[in-house]
Amino acid sequence: MTRADTSAPPRRPDRVRRRTIGLGCALAALAAITLLSLAIGSRSVPIGSVWDALVTFDASHDDHLIVHTLRIPRTLLGLLVGSALGVAGALMQAVTRNPLADPGLLGINAGAAAVVVTAIAAFGVVRPGSYLVFALLGSAATAALVFALGGAMRGGSSPVRLVLAGVALSVVLGAFTSTVTINYPDVFDVFRFWVVGSLQGRGYDVLIPAGVLIVVGLVLAQSLAGSLNALALGSDAGTALGVAVRRTWTLALVAVVLLAGSATAAAGPLAFIGLAAPHVARLLVGPDQRWVIPFSTLIGADVLLGADVVGRIVALPSEVPAGVITAIVGAPLFIALVRRRRLAAL
Repeated sequence: MTRADTSAPPRRPDRVRRRTIGLGCALAALAAITLLSLAIGSRSVPIGSVWDALVTFDASHDDHLIVHTLRIPRTLLGLLVGSALGVAGALMQAVTRNPLADPGLLGINAGAAAVVVTAIAAFGVVRPGSYLVFALLGSAATAALVFALGGAMRGGSSPVRLVLAGVALSVVLGAFTSTVTINYPDVFDVFRFWVVGSLQGRGYDVLIPAGVLIVVGLVLAQSLAGSLNALALGSDAGTALGVAVRRTWTLALVAVVLLAGSATAAAGPLAFIGLAAPHVARLLVGPDQRWVIPFSTLIGADVLLGADVVGRIVALPSEVPAGVITAIVGAPLFIALVRRRRLAAL
């Protein structure tokens, strides 16, 4: 008799149980964090009042007004932005087959920041709702330029070339943004509240347009899951399985622009969510993109909304922006990933 192979992949019932437990934990965490987000702030609202505000809204009740006008749009935006960044990271890592890929590699953050700082300097823009328009324009324009520099217009592009073009353009746009903020201190005073990454002060004027674009991006991402699974075997194998390779990764990058561009426009640049969420998702459900994408949606929402809640608590009565909290938590995670995958030896 031969000894059983202990390295065999887990049986299907084991995978299903692990996915079910992971899904239950992610949903339970999301429900708890959502409730805390509605209740906690510079003025805390009792859980009972939060429930009453949701079920039987009374416009004459101060707590109900706080929940409806401030906490609900902020919470919904946190859920949407976190989901968008998590899925955008999953798509980038799947398309480039780089475990450390991040939506910022396409220059989306840099493009949004460059146009926002220009709008502040040239037009005196100060409202988050106005940032949304200019940041979306910057993200879309940068993505189009990256596609052109990467060879997409000539049919000779590849994910690697697009990433290289994105990194190069990010450096140029970052230098431009720094030049403007250094030479115009008044611009920097306004710009710094957006560039740090925060959900504070965002209302329905930001939530509704950003939410529509994010939902479209999420639907497009999920529709590509099967094709991305085939491309994980390589371009030749994907083509043999009937996948239109160039069309698939082009649509995936369009989804990244919709998701990461809208998220960055709404809340400012937020680091590490797009990097971390897909890794946690794959740890729970394996490499199948049909599961990785929805789990990245939940985990990204958990991480960002949780960071926002923590930021409201640690410096009461003031707040620490969610972008600061995600950076503090994400940096050690990034170092751990680099060490685990021995990237220094590549």
